[in-house]
Formats: sequence, structure tokens, C-alpha cells
Amino acid sequence: MNRRQTLFAGASLAGLLSGLKLSHPALAAFEVVKSDEEWRKQLDPVAYNVLRKQGTERAGTSPLDREKRTGTFACAGCDQPLFSSQTKFESGTGWPSFYQPMAGAVGESTDRAYGMARTEVHCSRCGGHLGHVFNDGPKPTGLRYCMNGAALNFRAA
Repeated sequence: MNRRQTLFAGASLAGLLSGLKLSHPALAAFEVVKSDEEWRKQLDPVAYNVLRKQGTERAGTSPLDREKRTGTFACAGCDQPLFSSQTKFESGTGWPSFYQPMAGAVGESTDRAYGMARTEVHCSRCGGHLGHVFNDGPKPTGLRYCMNGAALNFRAA
């Protein structure tokens, strides 16, 4: 059993015990916890699908992919700062891409959907799904944090 499955089992049990409807497999492990109904009220349908249901927006649909200003990209679920514009780069994938998150801002788990293992990236504060990280990014890290723009808010500096 991987970490995500273990956390899901614990969160599901906690949800049953408290009567809280859970909308993310590992909610019990995060600082910000809301019911599925609360998330639906707070987020637009695309952001809800991405952040709470591990969905993916269509490539090229997010204006944040083309965002060039100096600033900070934060979680659309809880507003935690996640990425500095200084680490953003043009990946050509159609999604906002970064080579490094802010310290402690994201967590990772293994995503085995679609018959392959990928590294899922989630907000460390609310558990919202952000995207995936790949080993084909630029220096200095060699990583590409391929994020869904619907999971992010941008604050200009």
C-alpha cells in the first residue's frame, strides 16, 4: 500500500467517524480541511475538478501559462504561495511550468492512473491537486513542475 492509499484509508475512517464528507484522499493530513460541499461553493467547476478530483485542464486553456509578470503563483484552494515567477519557464506543453516550488509549499505522491507511475504534486496546506513533476526541466533542478493553471492564482509583485 502506498502513502496515498494509506492516507486515504485513514482519512476515510476519520470521515466516517466524524460524519464529514471527504473530497480528497488525504484530507486528514492537511491544515486546511473542508467538506466537498464547501469546496464546490468556493471553487469554479474547473478548479474544483482539478484541485479536488485530480482532474486536468485542457492544454493551452490557462492564461497563467502565458503570464510573464513578476509575482507569486498561489494555490487556488487555500492561497498558499507555491511558486515564484522567477522559477517559471516556457515548457511548450500548454500548462504553466516551473523548475522549483517554494520551500515546503508542495507535497508529492505516486499517481498510477492511466497505467503508468507519475509523481503527483499537491498543495502541502490543503492537499489540492496541482499537477505532476517530471525530470525533463531546465537547470538548475532539471525538474518540470507541470501545473494546472486552474489550480493556481497569480499575485503580481
